[in-house]
Amino acid sequence: MGMAMKIKEALPYIGMASTQFAQVGLMIVGKKAMSAGMTNFTFVFYSNTLAYFILIPSFLFYRSTRPPINFKLISGFFLLGVLGCAAQLTGYTGINYTSASFASAMLNLIPGFTFILAVIFRMEKLDCRSTSTLIKSVGTIVSIAGAFTATLYKGPQILLTSLSLTPQNHLHFQETDWVIGGLYLVVDCIAGSLYLIVQASVLEKYPVELIVVFFYCFFASILSAIVSLFMDRNLNAWMLQPSTRLLAVLYSGIFGSAFQVSVMFWCIRRKGPLFVAMFHPLGIVIAAALGIIFLGDTFYLGSLVGSIIIVVGFYAVMWGKTKEEEVNEDKLTRNINSEAPLLPKKDAVTKI
Repeated sequence: MGMAMKIKEALPYIGMASTQFAQVGLMIVGKKAMSAGMTNFTFVFYSNTLAYFILIPSFLFYRSTRPPINFKLISGFFLLGVLGCAAQLTGYTGINYTSASFASAMLNLIPGFTFILAVIFRMEKLDCRSTSTLIKSVGTIVSIAGAFTATLYKGPQILLTSLSLTPQNHLHFQETDWVIGGLYLVVDCIAGSLYLIVQASVLEKYPVELIVVFFYCFFASILSAIVSLFMDRNLNAWMLQPSTRLLAVLYSGIFGSAFQVSVMFWCIRRKGPLFVAMFHPLGIVIAAALGIIFLGDTFYLGSLVGSIIIVVGFYAVMWGKTKEEEVNEDKLTRNINSEAPLLPKKDAVTKI
């Protein structure tokens, strides 16, 4: 029984770690597809549409048991689609201008932004007299400062591969491109943080993760189709050849939109939006290694310094959150213990 409980408690951590591997893989295949001539608009459309068709069986499976859906819930699903679509479009644009490792570092702004939004929407408590709150606040500011360091300070190359020396890669790493890409990624982080907050709110009202993901993918695919038709009038952008494009779409639809989003929804319902946001720094190491190996990304000093600052801020927020949970557990234990002595009195009265 004890082992089963430990495994159950570890599942959200395992799930979120797996989503970070999926996220980094998504960045890499997305950049590969765009390097092969596919635009970020059509890539997002194909990804969400494929995930929608994958999730149709889950929608049919829950048909007789799912709670009723009203207009307010549909509005929540639509808002998720808007925010998710916006985050994907700006995110892939930012990756196209920069690199997978840089984008992964920038995504570590999400814990800070999520914490701020969670306080605004009263999902997190802000007690100025509490040490844990002070540490979380300082950590948030530090992580944001680290992201701006990575964006505005490029610095010298500190790790270079033979793939990085190709002219194509040098075109992606101009100073102006680096800043433009960084700004797109900041917008991606803001949209992503809002997305997590709305997820938590929707799941509180409708706790069936797969159905929520199904509607999210449905609205995201419609929205991305509208944007794609307006922005990509060249038919070549819609082609799934060469095979790099097709493989990227299959990966993103299965492991990105369907798997990753479903696991994130499941973890948010059990642990909250800040818990999910806290795992983004894990992607830095994964993205840096895989980006250099498969894409020939060049690693710059600014990215390293910014990433270190972001990670320090992230772990400060996580430590503060852990301390806060320990304090809440201690208070709950004391309340239970203080109420326990009241029980024998009832028996004493009965005996008299």
